[in-house]
Amino acid sequence: MSIDRLTIRPVTEPLQGRVSPPGSKSITNRALLLAGLARGTSRLTGALKSDDTRYMAQALRAMGVMVDEPDATTFVVTGTGELKAPAEPLFLGNAGTATRFLTAAVALGRGRYVVDGDQHMRKRPILPLVEALQTLGVSVEAPTGCPPVTIDATGSFSANRVVIDAGLSSQYVSALLMAAACAAEPFEIELAGADIGARGYIDLTLAAMRAFGAEVEQPSPSVWRIRPTGYTATDFHIEPDASAATYLWAAEVLTVGSIDIGTPADAFTQPDAKAYDIIAAFPHMPDVIDGSQMQDAVPTIAVLAAFNETPVRFIGIANLRVKECDRIRAVSTGLNTIRQGLATEEGDDLIIAADPTLAGQTLPAEIDTFADHRIAMSFALAGMKIGGITILDPNCVAKTYPDYWDAMASLGVTYT
Repeated sequence: MSIDRLTIRPVTEPLQGRVSPPGSKSITNRALLLAGLARGTSRLTGALKSDDTRYMAQALRAMGVMVDEPDATTFVVTGTGELKAPAEPLFLGNAGTATRFLTAAVALGRGRYVVDGDQHMRKRPILPLVEALQTLGVSVEAPTGCPPVTIDATGSFSANRVVIDAGLSSQYVSALLMAAACAAEPFEIELAGADIGARGYIDLTLAAMRAFGAEVEQPSPSVWRIRPTGYTATDFHIEPDASAATYLWAAEVLTVGSIDIGTPADAFTQPDAKAYDIIAAFPHMPDVIDGSQMQDAVPTIAVLAAFNETPVRFIGIANLRVKECDRIRAVSTGLNTIRQGLATEEGDDLIIAADPTLAGQTLPAEIDTFADHRIAMSFALAGMKIGGITILDPNCVAKTYPDYWDAMASLGVTYT
């Protein structure tokens, strides 16, 4: 599918069928990096093949790692234990995981590394990670506070302890954790303050690190100690993407359908799986939803909330302003394009003025996705119940779920 707009026809029957979400983007990019840092050959199965993971794979290849793709869900990665300085800047599109993780990982390499992305990535903050690396004696610069980042690495850190401000993103902590196992001596990471992006993603990082042989202990909620083990190649299976599952869970309750995604909600280890219970409560979702620990699920729930029986306020979502786009603004803009007054921003809170009578109406609206995959996939839900909803730049879903539109079509959704 290569089109610049997609109009969704409202569904008239419950959506039914089986759709398996793609592999987790978050886990795939962690596993790719760890396999690339390991000595030997790792086989990653159940992996996501999308824009974000391909950028990571291409960057690893540019640094001397062999990355083969024998089938649609497998990476075979052969590393030598080091990431060699590439001949060209590493271009990572708008992949936040790849950009942040590699910025820390290459700091233990040797030579010059330039980590860059597209015009959207160049607006996403990375300064807290840069400043943390500078305290470790790394020569690293990001003049705008966002990519591009230039690292002149000497193969080691000058200290074995760092304090990091993770208020904007837990990815800064994950990046340092994964790099730390390759340091020359035991290493300690401490949070500056109690605020942190979705903490559950750090649990994903630790689980992946341990699978590749790392040894990490956490003496307190804000401190991690990492032994200098390096990584050992291993075979690693990646679970389906919980963020992708949220669209299917929401489509099921919105259309009173029956969609089997092949994985029970309680089997996911990813933070966004917490959204299941909230979605399952539709049309009686809570009046207040704290999205801090399931940030990527917030657009899904917010669009669903437009059809809820009562208004919903989202709190704890300030970090959504520095994702692929300002997702608070993107959701409120999209809903107010459908009907003015559906969404209100109060500071960093988002209030959805629920109206179940929206279902069945025709309210022509062109939804600006701001090149953000999650905005496109979330507003597809609105089109299942409201006539005239057109998604602009529908191909942006390729970032994490290339087959999204086909998956929905297999359940009964049609387009014009």
